[in-house]
Amino acid sequence: MSRFTVIIPARYASSRLPGKPLLEIAGEPMIRHVHRRAEESGATRIVIATDDQRVAEVARGFGAEVCMTRPDHGSGTDRLAEAVTLLGLAEEEIVVNVQGDEPLLPGTLIRQVAGLLERHPGAAIATLCEPLRQADGIFDPHIVKVVRDQEGYALYFSRAPIPWWREGFDRGGCSGSPPADSTWQRHIGLYAYRVASLARFTAWPTAPLEELECLEQLRALWHGERIVVAEATEPAGHGVDTPADLERVREALGNRPSAIRSKDT
Repeated sequence: MSRFTVIIPARYASSRLPGKPLLEIAGEPMIRHVHRRAEESGATRIVIATDDQRVAEVARGFGAEVCMTRPDHGSGTDRLAEAVTLLGLAEEEIVVNVQGDEPLLPGTLIRQVAGLLERHPGAAIATLCEPLRQADGIFDPHIVKVVRDQEGYALYFSRAPIPWWREGFDRGGCSGSPPADSTWQRHIGLYAYRVASLARFTAWPTAPLEELECLEQLRALWHGERIVVAEATEPAGHGVDTPADLERVREALGNRPSAIRSKDT
């Protein structure tokens, strides 16, 4: 089994959902559910990286390791990089970035992305995708698409409908159903890094393509890094970005504290 560390960046000050890591889902704070998903992955070590003492206190209360980071990070990746430095992880170690608002993320996918990077020594980053067969999703700019080469390495990520189906797409959208053997893939925002590649990535300035698409991973491609992408072995589940997402996740977990806690016994 792969040896890897999971780091969970957890920022309290969300503009749409203030205090997001501590919002209650099925009787427990969201961050507890995310930490449990990491536990299910078989990670060697799990660390919650936060800049807020309220999050740290709750995390330590359920036995989590906490790394206190600066409050001025522009992204979870930057917080991840600081945590890696503070923890003194070796350059060759594999670190998986699990966002603090993914309480439904299966532990199997966390393990999958870590193993993927381990099996591809030429890759700096590993990530996952899943089939996207509905035209409305292909054209939705909130859904990031990825195109891969024949070896599974990313050619490009975009909010646009890539690849472009010349016979079926027009300016107004899709004039028919995408082919059954669709090559459209939705990117799942779960990343594994080698510590050395993470340090390089966060040291670079933002790239022009990254700024245009508002997609951080394009910085790596711009600088010539290789990103290996595999199809997820199971659905990734919903993250929590909005109040509607929160209600969806609460419904999925049943809002039954006893049912959730029983997994620990």
